[in-house]
Amino acid sequence: MSEDPTPVSGSPFRSEPSARDEAQQFVLPLVVRIEKAQPPARTDALETSARAVLTILADERSAGEGEWAGAMRDWQDARIRKVVRRARGAEWRRAEALPGITVTGKSAEVRVFPPVPLDGWPKDLAKLQVSGTDLDDPEPPVDTHPAAPVLWLNPDLGMSAGKAMAQAGHAAQLAWWELSDEERTAWRDAGFPLAVRTAEAARWSELTGTGLPLVRDAGFTEIAPGSCTVVADHPALRREPHGSGRAASTRSE
Repeated sequence: MSEDPTPVSGSPFRSEPSARDEAQQFVLPLVVRIEKAQPPARTDALETSARAVLTILADERSAGEGEWAGAMRDWQDARIRKVVRRARGAEWRRAEALPGITVTGKSAEVRVFPPVPLDGWPKDLAKLQVSGTDLDDPEPPVDTHPAAPVLWLNPDLGMSAGKAMAQAGHAAQLAWWELSDEERTAWRDAGFPLAVRTAEAARWSELTGTGLPLVRDAGFTEIAPGSCTVVADHPALRREPHGSGRAASTRSE
């Protein structure tokens, strides 16, 4: 389970207690397809999860009077949370029958759903397992293009694939919020190209001081509270100041 506060005043990503904590809490469900015979590669699953979050944020049904707009507003008016569950076979087919968007990578399939109350999951999603999303990369990820957005993982942390998928989704969302409308449109029209990579130690130290969007973990699962997990390095955010001009942060559980 994940939650995204930022220090920006008035934002749903806030680190200090606020009225958002008293609001009804919602969660953005993500389901990754993991078949026994053909599990997805870990890096592809992380990248596909991040693109799934961006896809639902950009979907016309999430804005204005769209059918998901109310749920998206309720979700963002409280703490921003994401939960990654896994499915295969008939479980996956039942999940696909529910309203949502399936995003496909090279080997991964991730379906993202409109936000639901913490205690109001559809039964076909509530029964899915959260644990067990441990994946491997059969081959090392290729080098990234210099102009591509990269979500850099902390090299000192060990996270399950499910945990890392939620963290990558947080970082992508923080980057999305910092971009201008024109930059968001360009990213969407290009199909949300991005990469998820583990930074080298020296590179990680540099990244955390750049003011780029930075994800911090609340420490409810797997890792220590306050741990920095991901930096969102979008080229557009390096060219000019965006948003508050300070690094955004999120907490996760």
